[in-house]
Amino acid sequence: MIYPKIPLAQSIIEICSAKGIHNIIISPGSRNAPLTIGFAQNSNFKCYSIADERCAAFFALGIAQQTKKPTAIVCTSGSALLNYYPAVAEAFYSQIPLIVISADRPQNKIDIGDGQTIRQQNVFQNHSVFNANLTENASEENDLKINKAIETAILQKGPVHINAPFEEPLYETVESLSVQPKLTHSEETPETKIIENIEDFVSIWNSAKRKLVLVGVNEANSIDKKIVENLANDPSIVVLTETTSNLHHSNFINSIDTLITPFDDIDFKEFEPEILITFGGMVVSKRIKGFLRKYKPLHHWHIDTLRAYDTFNALTKHFVMQPNDFFNALLPKKVFVKSDYFKQINEVYELRKIKKEKYLEKIPFSDFKVFEKVIGSLPRNSQLQISNSSAIRYAQLIDIEPSIEVFCNRGTSGIDGSTSTAIGASVGSIKPTVFITGDIGFLYDSNALWNSYIPKNFKIILINNGGGGIFRILPGHEEKPVFNTFFETSHHLTAEHLAKMYQLNYFTATDLDSLEKSITSFYEINDVPGILEIFTPTTENDVVLKQFFKELV
Repeated sequence: MIYPKIPLAQSIIEICSAKGIHNIIISPGSRNAPLTIGFAQNSNFKCYSIADERCAAFFALGIAQQTKKPTAIVCTSGSALLNYYPAVAEAFYSQIPLIVISADRPQNKIDIGDGQTIRQQNVFQNHSVFNANLTENASEENDLKINKAIETAILQKGPVHINAPFEEPLYETVESLSVQPKLTHSEETPETKIIENIEDFVSIWNSAKRKLVLVGVNEANSIDKKIVENLANDPSIVVLTETTSNLHHSNFINSIDTLITPFDDIDFKEFEPEILITFGGMVVSKRIKGFLRKYKPLHHWHIDTLRAYDTFNALTKHFVMQPNDFFNALLPKKVFVKSDYFKQINEVYELRKIKKEKYLEKIPFSDFKVFEKVIGSLPRNSQLQISNSSAIRYAQLIDIEPSIEVFCNRGTSGIDGSTSTAIGASVGSIKPTVFITGDIGFLYDSNALWNSYIPKNFKIILINNGGGGIFRILPGHEEKPVFNTFFETSHHLTAEHLAKMYQLNYFTATDLDSLEKSITSFYEINDVPGILEIFTPTTENDVVLKQFFKELV
C-alpha cells in the first residue's frame, strides 16, 4: 500500500480507519496532499472529490445525516477552510457528526506574510464540539487529540476540527508505515431509560387537563407505534407535528399554521397548555413559537439526550434521554383525565382542513397550488429534501404521505447548502431522493451540481417565482425598487443552461396542464438526474397565500 511520507498524515489516516470513518470528502489542494494521497490509496475509505469547499461540506453533511455516522471533509490551508463554516454551523445545531480535517502551514509560517495562510487554529470554536490543534511532528499527544476529536463527534453528535500543520515536501510517499498511532476507546455512558423522581412528574401529568406535545425535526420510526397510539387517543393531549417530524397519525395536527393562524386571544387562551412537551430539533412555525412565548405553559419539558433549548422562555425540565424511553417510562403510570382539550382543538382543525381543500380547488396557478400538486406526486417510500425559506413553509401546509421521509437544514435555516446537502443525502441513502427548492436557494448553491456522484434517479423540483418569495410573505412587504432589488432579489434567470452544462434532464411547466405532463416524464426518465423547473407568477403568490389564512376563519 502507498502511504504519505509525513508521519502526522499517517497517524490521522490510520486513526480514522481504526475508528470506522468510511466516507471522506476531499477538496483538491496542495497543502492537504499528504492526506489526499493516504485516504485515496486506502481501500478502507470511500473518497469523493468536490472542488468547492462549501458544497463539499454540505455534501458531507447530507451523507452523515443519512448514515448517522461521522463523515470527514479534507481541505488545504487558507480560506478553503472558512468555506466549511456554514455547514459546520448547520451540523452543530442539527446535531450531525462532521469531522473537519484541515491542512495548515507550520505555526512559524503564520502571520509572517507567507502565502495561503490564516489563523486556522480554533476557527470553528463557537460552533464545534471539539478542536484538535496538532503539532507538526507525530506524537502521542497528537494521537490522543485525534482520537478525542473523532470520539466526541460520535458521542456529542456534532462537528469537530482537526488542524494539521504540514511542511514541504508534501507529495512524497512510502510503502510502509513509520508510525503506530495510539488508539483510545472512550467509555460511552449508557443512555438513561428511567425518569428520576418519576412519581413527581406523573403527578403533574395526571392532574393536567391540557397537554401539548410539539415535535420538531425527528428521525422516522424512532417512536414506538404503541406510544403514538397512546398519545393520539388521550383526550387531554394535542400533538402538533412539523413536516420534518416524520411522525404521523390521523389524530395529530400536521399543519400547525393552518390551525392557529386565524386564532384570536380567546382561542389562544383556550389552547394554552398546562404542560408542553417538546422533542426533536428546530421548529419551523414562527406562529407556534410566538403563541407559546406569549401563553406560557406552567411546565415545559424538553426531551433530548444532549441539549435543551429554552425556545419559549418557559423551560422547567430537561429529560436527558431518548423520547421513546421517556414515554415508555411515563405513559404506563398515567391515568386518563376527563378533558375536552383534544376534542375542541380537533373540531376546529377538521373544519380548517375542509376549508383548505375548498380553497385549493379554486385558486389559480401559484406557488401554493404547485406545492399541492408536487407533494401529491412524490413517489412512496422516497426521501424528500426541502430547501429553506418559502419552500419549507409551503410544505408545512400540505399533507405528505407517511412513507416519505422529510429532511431540511433547519439547524441554521440557511439557503446556502440545501442542494449540496440533498445530493449528499441521496448518496448516503438507498431511497430515491426528490429535492424541492426555490429559485434563489437553487442559484445560490448551483455549484452543488459540479459533482460526479449524483445518483441517476436524483430529482430536483425547482419552483421559480423570479425572486425571494419569502420576503413577500413576511410582514412589511412593499412593492418598491428597494424591496425588489435588495430583499426579493428579482431576476429572470432559469436553470436551463445549468442543466445543459451539467448534462441533466430538463423539464419545464408554466401551468397545471404542462405541470401534469412534465412531471410524468420527469419521474419516468432515470438515465441521468433531472430538473423540473416550474415557473409561477411573482406578484400573485403572496396574495394567494395570505388570502388562504383569511378564508380559514
